[in-house]
Amino acid sequence: MPDNHTRQIVNKAWSFAHLLRDDGLSYMAYTEQITFLLFLKMAHQRTQPPWNRAPIVPDGLDWPSLLARDGEKLETHYRRILTELPKQGGMLGEIFKKARQEIQNPATLKRLIVDLIDPEDWMSMHADVKGDIYEGLLAKSAQESPKGAGQYFTPRELIRAIVDCVRPGPDDTVCDPACGTGGFLLAAHDYVVREHGGTLDPDQKAHLRTSFVQGWEIVPATARLCIMNLYLHGIGPDESPIRSGVDSLSRDPGERFSMVLTNPPFGKKSGVQTVNEKGELETESDTYERQDFWTGTKNKQLNFLQHVKTLLRMHGTCAIVVPDNVLFEGGAGETVRRNLLHAFDVHTLLRLPTGIFYAQGVKANVLFFDAKPAREKP
Repeated sequence: MPDNHTRQIVNKAWSFAHLLRDDGLSYMAYTEQITFLLFLKMAHQRTQPPWNRAPIVPDGLDWPSLLARDGEKLETHYRRILTELPKQGGMLGEIFKKARQEIQNPATLKRLIVDLIDPEDWMSMHADVKGDIYEGLLAKSAQESPKGAGQYFTPRELIRAIVDCVRPGPDDTVCDPACGTGGFLLAAHDYVVREHGGTLDPDQKAHLRTSFVQGWEIVPATARLCIMNLYLHGIGPDESPIRSGVDSLSRDPGERFSMVLTNPPFGKKSGVQTVNEKGELETESDTYERQDFWTGTKNKQLNFLQHVKTLLRMHGTCAIVVPDNVLFEGGAGETVRRNLLHAFDVHTLLRLPTGIFYAQGVKANVLFFDAKPAREKP
């Protein structure tokens, strides 16, 4: 699928965003509504030739049921779909968790369904195209408003380059503790399918479907996009491999992985708010009290670096995107670097051009390291 076609679809989607802004809908809310509709369309396409898969959405709550209605009946039915699907459980329930009908104008909803989503053959598009569409929308919404997307998304070319370097295999377990829309997880999955697809045995195929990837994403709307992406790639379908709305730094999950690929968010950590037993909001302290961390700090990247070293299995491989402060900061930064160099084989530092995704002028790097067994002599 050529890039210009992707751009056309993004521009088409963006023209609808302007239409919906007149109806009082924010860009992020619009992107989420597109997610629901796009998922229903693609789930329906999977049931058609050449895929002929069993339907994953219950009859009467599917894409044809939306196409068959107009006006207020359409709006009422769409609201019913968003109420019923969260009750389904598994990954389907996760995708529609807390879904709300935000498009108040039935005519606009009908145009989105008929003009934007129905004509496109979404299932035959390259996997990244759907990601590009979301990220095109999110990037545009970030330009429109400083708080737009609130996150930075890793360019697909960089993700693919990193995955090509670390070469995941069919027996690996790949983790991203700040997975966003799932770029690293999908690229690792696609790499294995591309490089090893013809030689996979039944156990490896089952592993690829159920336990090959795992991720954490603190922003529920972003996690929803990630789960949808994985689900439509045939990953799942029962238990979601993505933990949504969870601060992955808050504790050691106890699981270990052969590969950790991540571009964690940067900045200082603000206090975490939790709801106590009485239903009152409590703000926890600024630093993470974790026994497995080398040092306490408010610096998010340093905490993620310490978290990643905990997640890595012996002989495992990590690629992590970090800003310059991780490489040069004194105090806690020096403690983390010293321990990392002592405990791991930190073999490659890739300097990236400025302005890839951080604020202009902030330099980004990719740090590659392997977990090595302890030796008597360094």
